[in-house]
Parts: sequence; structure tokens; C-alpha cells
Amino acid sequence: MTARRLALIAGLTLAAVATGAQAQEAFTPAGKGTWQVNLRATSVSPDAGDPIVTAAGAVSGLKADVKDDVMPTLGVSYFLTDKLAIEVIAGTTQHTVKAVGPGTDVVVHKTWVLPPVVSAQYHFAPKARFNPYVGAGLNYMLFYSGKDRNGFTVDLDDGFGYALQAGADIAVKGPYVVNLDVKKVWFETDAKINGGALKSKVNLDPMVVSVGVGRRF
Repeated sequence: MTARRLALIAGLTLAAVATGAQAQEAFTPAGKGTWQVNLRATSVSPDAGDPIVTAAGAVSGLKADVKDDVMPTLGVSYFLTDKLAIEVIAGTTQHTVKAVGPGTDVVVHKTWVLPPVVSAQYHFAPKARFNPYVGAGLNYMLFYSGKDRNGFTVDLDDGFGYALQAGADIAVKGPYVVNLDVKKVWFETDAKINGGALKSKVNLDPMVVSVGVGRRF
């Protein structure tokens, strides 16, 4: 499932909830001291396509391509004030790394990525049924359990990045909400192939689109 399809599903889900929301029972508003836990389906779509060069810096004609993945994620938010919240996102995705170019399309590596994001959010209408928000924060990309493919060896550097966020909560009934969340993450990693014989600065810069349900406490 691509990010576009997930975003479409999310939009249709939110539209359906918004249409029927007025017929639902009273809801629990957010506010200072509120905890909210969101379970989401998340699409992570890297925007990679950076050139692969030789150790001497010569252009190889190949580019690094990183495939999308969709996995469940967990988000936990705490409202410091009625409108200011801190959110922590946890989840892990698996991505296939390919070398592509004229006459070449080969898998060189598969890796799991743990990309936790901590963000500060501003909520525009926490007491309303429809509560949009924006946020900004930091993330850390940790690559683990990598498996090399087709005779290649690949080493990816962990590191920090940053993220911008926009989303909305729609209260449904009691403490339950439907959540739509979109993040743009900027992150660059150094990829060394075959011990550094080939290398690339890979700008992953994924778009992270999520839809799910949450509960307020």
C-alpha cells in the first residue's frame, strides 16, 4: 500500500467519521494533563534516488533506491497545556535498498529501521470534536538486522534528522478518536557498498502518512 492510497483511505475514513460524528454520544475533550495513545497504520515512503559514486568520486551511473513499507505504529501524546502537547512515535519498518541505472535494477540490501520521532505539537481546538494540529521535532534513524543481497555488502550510518507534522483528531464517542497524521522527515545517511568501493549520500527524506484510532486518558 502506497502513501497515496493510505492517505486516500485516511481521508475517506475521516470524512465518514465527520459526517456521523454529530449523531454520536458525548466525547472526552483534550486538555492540560490529558494522555492520548494512538494505534496507527503507517506508510513510510523514502524519497531516495541519490547517485552512487566510486571511492575516487567518479560517477558510476547508478542510483540508490529505497522502497516503501507499511507497518503498525504507536504514538503517545501528553498535553502540557490545553493546546501544547509532546508526542513520541514508536514503530519499525523494513526497506529494500536497490542499485538502479541503465540496464541495472538489483537488490543490494534489506534492513529494518527504527525511526522514533519526538515532536512538540500545537492543537488548535482541543475542546472541539475536530481538533487539527501542527508540530515539529527530531527523529533518530537506527538501522538493524540488515541482510546483504546478491553478493553486495552495505553499511548504513545511523543518525539524527528532523520532522514537520500536521494532523487532526476527530472525537467519536467517549474517550475514543480517529487520528490522521502526516510527517515529513529529513534525514541523510552515508551508504558504503562493498567496503567503500562504492558509496552514496542517501537522502531518505521519507513522507510518513498514518491513520488510526486513539484513546484519551
